[in-house]
Amino acid sequence: MQLFASIAPAVWDETGRDPIALLGAVERSRLDELAADDDFVARTNGLLGELHTYLSEPRWYQSLPDAPAAIAYFSPEFGIAAALPQYSGGLGILAGDHLKSASDLGVPIIAVGLFYRSGYFRQAISREGWQQESYPVLDPDGLPLSVLRHPDGRAALITLALPDGRALAARIWRVAVGRVTLLLLDTDVPENDDELRSVTDRLYGGGGEHRLLQELLLGIGGVRAIGLYTRLTGSPEPLVFHTNEGHAGFLGLERISDLIGGGLSFAEALQVVRAGTVFTTHTPVPAGIDRFEASLVTRYFSTELLPGVDVAEVLALGTENYEGGDPAMFNMAVMGLRLGQRANGVSKLHGEVSRGMFGYLWPGFDEDDVPITSVTNGVHAPSWTDPLLLQLASSKFGAGDTTSADWNSPEISDWDLWQVRGAMRQQLVTDARRRVGDAWHEQNPGVGDPAWYSSLLDPNILTIGFARRVPTYKRLTLMLHDEDRLRSLLLHPTRPIQIVIAGKSHPADDEGKRLIQRLVEFAAEIDVRERIVFLPNYDIAMAKLLYPGTDVWLNNPLRPLEACGTSGMKAALNGSLNLSILDGWWAEFYDEENGWAIPSADSAGDGAERDKLEADSMYDLIEHQIAPRFYDRGDDGVPHRWVQSIRHTLSTLSPSLSADRMVREYVERLYIPAAVAEETISASGYQPARELALWKSRVIEAWPAVHVTHVESGGVDAVPQVGDTLHVRAQVELGGLTPDDVSVEVVYGRARDGDRLIDTQHAVLEPTTDNGGESTFAGSVPLGRAGSFGYNVRVVPRHALLASAAEMGLVAAAV
Repeated sequence: MQLFASIAPAVWDETGRDPIALLGAVERSRLDELAADDDFVARTNGLLGELHTYLSEPRWYQSLPDAPAAIAYFSPEFGIAAALPQYSGGLGILAGDHLKSASDLGVPIIAVGLFYRSGYFRQAISREGWQQESYPVLDPDGLPLSVLRHPDGRAALITLALPDGRALAARIWRVAVGRVTLLLLDTDVPENDDELRSVTDRLYGGGGEHRLLQELLLGIGGVRAIGLYTRLTGSPEPLVFHTNEGHAGFLGLERISDLIGGGLSFAEALQVVRAGTVFTTHTPVPAGIDRFEASLVTRYFSTELLPGVDVAEVLALGTENYEGGDPAMFNMAVMGLRLGQRANGVSKLHGEVSRGMFGYLWPGFDEDDVPITSVTNGVHAPSWTDPLLLQLASSKFGAGDTTSADWNSPEISDWDLWQVRGAMRQQLVTDARRRVGDAWHEQNPGVGDPAWYSSLLDPNILTIGFARRVPTYKRLTLMLHDEDRLRSLLLHPTRPIQIVIAGKSHPADDEGKRLIQRLVEFAAEIDVRERIVFLPNYDIAMAKLLYPGTDVWLNNPLRPLEACGTSGMKAALNGSLNLSILDGWWAEFYDEENGWAIPSADSAGDGAERDKLEADSMYDLIEHQIAPRFYDRGDDGVPHRWVQSIRHTLSTLSPSLSADRMVREYVERLYIPAAVAEETISASGYQPARELALWKSRVIEAWPAVHVTHVESGGVDAVPQVGDTLHVRAQVELGGLTPDDVSVEVVYGRARDGDRLIDTQHAVLEPTTDNGGESTFAGSVPLGRAGSFGYNVRVVPRHALLASAAEMGLVAAAV
């Protein structure tokens, strides 16, 4: 980026730091001048050599055994760069960071998304403080894209059969994200009528049928696009398919259809697809899940859309046919979980929430047994670390990134760190003033800036940042709960604070827009307007200065509704301290030195009381702990205690919050096991898949007759002691199954609330006798810890190709 900036610094800033736009806008004379500059040419060639090395040399992934040759990654949005606005918020930014770190690590991902001609939307704020949306049309010719073509030059197209004999066509744009290829499907092609050309018009911009078309295109069309891409380029076909949220869930049905065409039944093909599919949920609330009327899904699948797949088989995967569900609705997350053998949430707490939220799919199992794990999100450090901090790390440690630098080393002084933090704060203040001025000129053309704009924010004041999407659960206006208290913090005579805020509300969310309006109205009040500002049109370009420029990053969602919350991670990478509810990633990383935890008032009587308690705690922390530490300066003007926390944050959080760590976890814990599972089940012409489907059918049919008929135990006194061994014997009616078909287990742990067990462990009981249908199983349990103790015996299906005991959702427990 520094190379591009040196070409024409003013044009670089004017074009939003977009390399393609820069090269199209810079004068030819300047390019001729640079071509004659030997130093510039040598520098360019040196960087080009480094790029070629980066793209071709073996990386971490190439050293792994059993690693699949290609992995498909599907997401409805991707936040790669400001120059390619194909994202709305955290989901897309996370997907973009996933691809960047995959490239750095050499993970051979082929990613799939949609190309939205108008992206999400551009946000402006009216004089009344109301969010206004506009949808500038993107010109693909000015973006870092190329069309996938056949050898004869024709654009490669995929098509989907639709009701009424119509067909939806889409071209395929290619984006090079380092070593990773991203394919974006675009329906704005002559082969479609006007209505179908608009399928990929906007991200999250349409209603039910429009959204369904987008998700059919993403999932089904995405698999077909990968097939075309691999055939045209000779690239390896993916063995693992990762769907980032439920929007792309239909990809599993397309793969099933392909396998049916190869001679498998639906049930057999389902086993293969499940083995190689990873499903990630980002949603901590049912309201955030895409759901469609089952009748609409029936209409679209009662066509030639998926040859060999019956609509009833589709509905069985996604219909809410469980207690508390609506059988008239088709649920994309439910389908995702039924099509994926491996699933995860995006933080430890979110994993727990997801196991509770989706537990109805595994009735009879304890929450801990629900087969949803977690991989905590990370952020791409090179993308989100400010160049000033990178330069400091390089000059002091020779480190190419901040995650490997020794921030506790005496080589770097408190003064050095404080100066860099001050420079980043100054960058934010300058950018905020420019953005506010640009917004003023847009609404008042030809009118000069109000005089006070020049003193908006102060680069020497404690700066708090808050930026994210604006659904109500993120509580944008919690800071306004007591306006007088907030005003006193902003205007404190010796320890003032200032707050920089940004965020977009969904165009259909009027309640979110009202929150923005209320905040904008408060920020316009004459006494505080220089200390609090709402910046319109939150995007990657703004974020790159906002995160590093804040001293404290604020996050105050309703716990546990924040799945992860990666904005605070990006701030921490730059030495900012977090002030947050213990939700999402902060719940597992807060250690009392890297920031502050706002106590969560979960037990409050109602929402209003909870808001008051948590807002008061936030004000108290700022007034009595945060501001005093920030303004407690030594003789050299440096707040040494504050810098100690900066050092600690950079040293302990930077490596853990890196997307490199996240991608490694996905590879080792999910991708490689999924690849091994798919290869195993596909061996010998899919014979294991055929056998597994037949076995599952037999087990499901027999299961109603499986019962634990009697349990007896011994080996301990009336009052069990640590070190005792509990001997358990159970008689089980197998209903025609064999002992090899099941696992009989003792589930034991601490007893709570009567029959409920927590901190559970399992011990397998081995078969001892088989008396023609009723078998005896026996084993022992060591009592290794003090405290309350309880146990039960359960029976679950057992097969080498199952990934977990709960996978089939079948359990028979002693009563």
